[in-house]
Amino acid sequence: MKTKKFSRREFMTTLTAGAGTLFLGKYSFVIPSSIPDASTDPFRTITLGKSGLKTSLIGMGTGFNGYNRSSAITRAGKSVAETVIRNAYEKGIRYFDCADTYGTHPYAKEALKSIPRESYTIGTKIWVGQGGIPEEERPDANIVVDRFRKELNTDYLDLVQIHCMTAPDWTTQYRRQMDILNDLKAKNIIRAHGVSVHSLEAMEAAVESSWVDVIHVRINPYGETMDRKDPAQVVPVIEKLHKSGKGVIGMKLIGNGKFRNDSEKIDASLKYVLGLGTVDMIIIGFELPEQIDNYAGRVNRALKTMNQK
Repeated sequence: MKTKKFSRREFMTTLTAGAGTLFLGKYSFVIPSSIPDASTDPFRTITLGKSGLKTSLIGMGTGFNGYNRSSAITRAGKSVAETVIRNAYEKGIRYFDCADTYGTHPYAKEALKSIPRESYTIGTKIWVGQGGIPEEERPDANIVVDRFRKELNTDYLDLVQIHCMTAPDWTTQYRRQMDILNDLKAKNIIRAHGVSVHSLEAMEAAVESSWVDVIHVRINPYGETMDRKDPAQVVPVIEKLHKSGKGVIGMKLIGNGKFRNDSEKIDASLKYVLGLGTVDMIIIGFELPEQIDNYAGRVNRALKTMNQK
């Protein structure tokens, strides 16, 4: 298909024009004119598929540039990390995305310790691959979850996922851990389980897996830090996940920070992902309290624009 190269101004005009086709280089996307829910509240309550988990539309990611139990906010220091997490709750965010690789469990525990546990959702992830965490051993999921509960000072975890799956056969390769997590859910030690994926093949395997309650998917209109450079290849798979009843959490909307200083790209990405109608909630890796208001305003404006069309 022959495509037209849009200028930056034309690109933004197309986004705000409502339904139609948007061309980015050699790629094209259908831009929906509205979203199913007419609410424009960036902190409104959503349900993650059939998992039963209810939380806020915007969630706080704690793992920006996270690896080996460190992330951007942990490196900024205890005071900064706890302040941002607490401020996120006070603003209306009810989902906190953690992982063993991020090292943010202790910070989330301290920031949220005086808040009723049932009022927020904690999602975290088990690292099963090589590297990623300091230890070479990879204990079974029940042992890891017990450690997580102690680190977070909680009797239960809302969501536990297997982190960063890329192999097309991950549902076979990690069946033992999946079965253990299923047993933990039956015992109400965790409320839901799932996966975060970093390849289209792993995402396609998740579509076929009834075990997946909730999945993290990488999505933005530019193909930046995604499972395919062409989002048109990824969006149909996300739609299948959504239709199968899985909760879908969108991540990498800001291209893993690549768009952080590009206001137009941020707004375009938020509107694109929110407009898909197949992503239940979005995760943003906040590093400063003021970023929360900034993104809440952007989401509010994006929803208003789409609902006016």
